Amino acid sequence: MKAINDAHFQEYEVKPEIVSTAPGRFHLIGEHSWFFKDKTLSMAINIPVYVSVSKREDSVLKFYFHQLSDRKKANINSLKYKKEDKWANAVKAIVYGFTSGGFTLGGMDITIYAEVLPSAGFGITTAIKVACAVAIRKVYDVPCSDMELLQVVERGNRRFLQTNNYIADTYTALFAKKGNLLVTDHSKNAWEYVPFDFKNKKILLTDTNVPRVSVWNEETLFEPQYALLLGDLREHKPNIFGKWQYINNVTDINETLSAVSEDTRRKLLCIMREHGDVLDAIDGVSKGDFYKFARSVNHSHESMRDLYNISCPEIDWILKRVGELEPNLEMITNPVTCGRITGKGFGRCLYSVVRESDVENFKKKLVEFEKIFGFKTACYEVEASDGARVLNELI
Repeated sequence: MKAINDAHFQEYEVKPEIVSTAPGRFHLIGEHSWFFKDKTLSMAINIPVYVSVSKREDSVLKFYFHQLSDRKKANINSLKYKKEDKWANAVKAIVYGFTSGGFTLGGMDITIYAEVLPSAGFGITTAIKVACAVAIRKVYDVPCSDMELLQVVERGNRRFLQTNNYIADTYTALFAKKGNLLVTDHSKNAWEYVPFDFKNKKILLTDTNVPRVSVWNEETLFEPQYALLLGDLREHKPNIFGKWQYINNVTDINETLSAVSEDTRRKLLCIMREHGDVLDAIDGVSKGDFYKFARSVNHSHESMRDLYNISCPEIDWILKRVGELEPNLEMITNPVTCGRITGKGFGRCLYSVVRESDVENFKKKLVEFEKIFGFKTACYEVEASDGARVLNELI
């Protein structure tokens, strides 16, 4: 990409030695159930992040984010997390991930180029981390396999940033394949590809710019005793994807969850329903059955809204309009469109899958949304894309 080469040269007066890229990403279903060792269905998308790197002769690290016109500086021998460094902390975390693992690096000039900013979500921060990891590995010829690269990212997340390490995020950014979804199985720390090919459909990501306001702290659900309760409700099913599912006996479920509060019970029920929706979505995609896929997506959003309590009226309004793009009531059971909140929830982003002929009508609904709610939306037509790679042809 000529633009990042030019940006790097203008900033540092040297040409980059390496340019890498990693895709943005969104999760279709299952991003909230990683703690319970369930599954997440994700798509890498053609909203890329580019990273360029050139080596320095000292131990200084210089970071430049082109679209933000923002510059940060650090030293490889004394990396520190600074709240004010924001996006640069993601880059520092990757450098830390290498050095804390015993790999030797030197100073670097690093440029970030991303037309969609990290504040939008869509996996941009993870893409920055993974693109940096791939570029640094290449520029310093680090003897590090892809699996070791995952450990680099994990050390950066857990030890430097002091955050959870969401493997579905990293797997998707690193291993995605064009035309495929990626299923992360958290119980096995493994992933699989699922070809995604629904004809005459468009995938639209919408950033509503509705502020995220948490009505509850999701991490309060991430307790070992809750994971044990859900573990008791699993049953072995050798003929389905992943070889297990949650039981559907209401009496047994109510008895097992009777020890928790009503609010917690609803959220744990949502986790159980979400796993079923993931399995149905995978089956629908694998068989080319859009109706089944769409039902699972719509059902998942209903669970996120009614049981997990992370949606908001603004997002619900847009998704209701998605359903109304086909006025035939028979389409309720065989929907030709679908959509769901995605990401952290509590506002902001959603995705929808609609017919090509409905794209303009959907965008008209977004104009109506802006007039009613006052939030300026951003809508992106996306497709399943490849994972991170070095762009040797640019050097």
